[in-house]
Amino acid sequence: MKYFIKTFGCQMNEADSEKMAALFESQGYKMARKIEDADVAVINTCSVRESAENRVFGLIRNLTRQKGKRQKIILTGCMVGSARGERRRYSLAELKRKLPDVDEFKSIEELIGETQVSSKRKYPTRAFVPVMRGCDHFCSYCVVPYGRGKERSRPFDEIVCEIEELAKRGYKEITLLGQNVNSYGKNLKPRWKFSGLLRRLHQIEGIKRISFITSNPWDLTDDIIEAMSLPKIDRYLHLPVQSGDDEILKEMNRPYTAKGYLDLVKKIRAKIPNIKIGTDLIVGFPGETKKQFENTVKLCQKVGFVKAYIARYSPRPGTAAFKLKDNVPPEEKKRRWQILENLINHVKVKT
Repeated sequence: MKYFIKTFGCQMNEADSEKMAALFESQGYKMARKIEDADVAVINTCSVRESAENRVFGLIRNLTRQKGKRQKIILTGCMVGSARGERRRYSLAELKRKLPDVDEFKSIEELIGETQVSSKRKYPTRAFVPVMRGCDHFCSYCVVPYGRGKERSRPFDEIVCEIEELAKRGYKEITLLGQNVNSYGKNLKPRWKFSGLLRRLHQIEGIKRISFITSNPWDLTDDIIEAMSLPKIDRYLHLPVQSGDDEILKEMNRPYTAKGYLDLVKKIRAKIPNIKIGTDLIVGFPGETKKQFENTVKLCQKVGFVKAYIARYSPRPGTAAFKLKDNVPPEEKKRRWQILENLINHVKVKT
């Protein structure tokens, strides 16, 4: 029997897929070269944007057209989490109506559980290591608190043991994953801080570089910045700003101002002068005027981001922003996206 796992979305999904692959192979499955050749196709979904979900719909249509019902299709990831978790954006029945050719709808927890399991690592010397999952903040546009559920941190000693074992096996680079790694440890007893985890992992022999993603601006504390200055910590920080306009940030439920973000960047660079900063941005959020967009451009020019993931706002059912009128025309969203793409990522886009 052959399996294939198609992964959409973030590094956390990649890490989950590595664990699923290990579980399949422990049951005697072999990985197919292509998804079309698999007896079991697992689709690990992302639902951050409508376009991500549309790619899933398209893939499943193509699979059923080519293979008929001879191939078992399992859907997992954030689309399923949004329908089966404690926080639901839509019903499982609704998802099944949209995807009648899917055989099983399984949450990540149902497939791999919350406990420590092995992974079939994609890279020989670099590993993704989740340290916490979920989010309790509820930015108004975001599906993560629904798709991933409540914040929960992995035990401190479990993470240390996993990375010590990886070091023994020759892994040299570690990327710590979480929807907001700064929240690590809040639900643990005894309580731990992310800064303390960084300091402990920094002591592990054989590990040469430690990076992490993602950090939110409002709880990137001084002690985390201090820990980031340690020699093994990567000199790249991903720090999503989303907008450079205070009114839009408030509508997004992002608890900081443009000045607050710039002050934080200044503080980080004062401590770590050679750090490079990347970000996430959303253009065309409901009600965003041209002047408000220009405020975002100005902030980006001041910070000098080295890269950015730029999204054109798309309404996500079940989120707070879904109730707002999506009143920025698609062509204007595209124009704003092109401006930032060229400014930060230096990609010329043909009109």
